[in-house]
Amino acid sequence: MENLMLILSKPDNVPIVMMLILLGFFTWLWWREARKNDAIIRDGRYGELQAEGQDRIFTWPNLTRIEFLAAIFIMLILTVWSVALDAPLEVAANPTKTPNPSKAPWYFLGLQEMLVYFDPWLAGVVFPTLIIVGLMAIPYIDKNPKGNGYYTWMERRFAISSFLFGFFALWIVLIFVGTFLRGPGWNFFAPWEKWDPHKVVAMVNVDLHQFFGIRSSTGAFFFGGFVVTAYLSLGYFYYIWKKESAFIKQLGLLPYSTLAFLFLCMMSLPIKMLLRWFLNIKYVWVTPWFNI
Repeated sequence: MENLMLILSKPDNVPIVMMLILLGFFTWLWWREARKNDAIIRDGRYGELQAEGQDRIFTWPNLTRIEFLAAIFIMLILTVWSVALDAPLEVAANPTKTPNPSKAPWYFLGLQEMLVYFDPWLAGVVFPTLIIVGLMAIPYIDKNPKGNGYYTWMERRFAISSFLFGFFALWIVLIFVGTFLRGPGWNFFAPWEKWDPHKVVAMVNVDLHQFFGIRSSTGAFFFGGFVVTAYLSLGYFYYIWKKESAFIKQLGLLPYSTLAFLFLCMMSLPIKMLLRWFLNIKYVWVTPWFNI
């Protein structure tokens, strides 16, 4: 664990450690308040819940005073931080000697980790675009009035669980892995392992069609297309199965289609990661123009 402690204590990694602590604290705080409100809902005391949700306070001086004190507190932390920790500056860049590992800023390490499992056009362009478009589409998809103005888990299980999984498991975990567990050569190092710059990992990557014994390029094209189409069709089959449910009726066809597509795209990341870890699958669909 000595190597991990050295990485955690690096000046440029301190913000990430602080972020992880704050995320854990505020997630716990949300969960505590949500369980309180869920108890109120189960007991049928909706008057108390609505009173809390409709409560109003003046911006001045209540909010403004808290923001002013928070700004002073943050300035104090940054001042102590800048005095206690040296800036993580290295020697002048040398074009003949590339740093190993060469890492992006911490907020891009999630994307850099995704490049291990997907082509650059998917990990660097398509998925970030879908994330932005998905965030823009949330107000038009999620029309459930429950949970507005108060914390709850019982009334918003699907929305909250999807967000928590996408944010923590598919973003924060990727940042953590890229920062603390990826060493020289972008090899994976366990927390108790020392980073070895000479480590070489032999991986026999195969495409999904090769895993099933398909060797021709034409067969690979149609097989991969069938697998991807079948996967995206799961949203359609679920709609046929549950179209009479209150959830589907409340959403409507177009919002449901958008939600299903974004959800399936999100889940493709952990599926592809598992395929790479356990079966060494590199691509699911191989074509002359793009690979997935």
